[in-house]
Amino acid sequence: MAPREQGGDRGKGREERDSEFLDKLVHINRVAKVVKGGKRFGFAALVVVGDQKGRVGFGHGKAREVPEAVRKATESAKRGLVRVPLREGRTLHHDVDGRWGAGKVVLRSAPPGTGIIAGGPMRAVFESLGMQDVVAKSKGSSNPYNMVRATFDALKKQASPRAVAARRGKKVSDILTRRRDQDATVE
Repeated sequence: MAPREQGGDRGKGREERDSEFLDKLVHINRVAKVVKGGKRFGFAALVVVGDQKGRVGFGHGKAREVPEAVRKATESAKRGLVRVPLREGRTLHHDVDGRWGAGKVVLRSAPPGTGIIAGGPMRAVFESLGMQDVVAKSKGSSNPYNMVRATFDALKKQASPRAVAARRGKKVSDILTRRRDQDATVE
């Protein structure tokens, strides 16, 4: 009896761990395979998963039924989480471009109160990430798969002041003061 109880505890822990993630269904595609007796339908799902604290991932799942495809996509997304550095936990540190195939995106940091200004697939990524202020534009392909992958390409290029300072052998304060000086000249 004791091993079964331990197994039950592990399952509860996993449920609690899974509940910390917010998953958003971005796109479902129905595909048909023509067979001798007619058509067999299958479904492909694109899901974005995030903890709203700077980690986000996306996954793709295919199955004969929609719930199974979504479950597979969610598991795939949780396996491929990436951490994105956010300024003040609400926006990007700097403007960045991303590209995947014919899908191109431009992400810009925004002042407080701006909100998420972005199209459908990109909006799902930002909401799962926990970003509150960002301006984004999609150019080229409107295919949700390409848009999500281009957004992830841009987010992976994001660098925090701490990482830049470490790479350049400087102090974080030197890099941040330079940014404040540039912001003052722009205004």
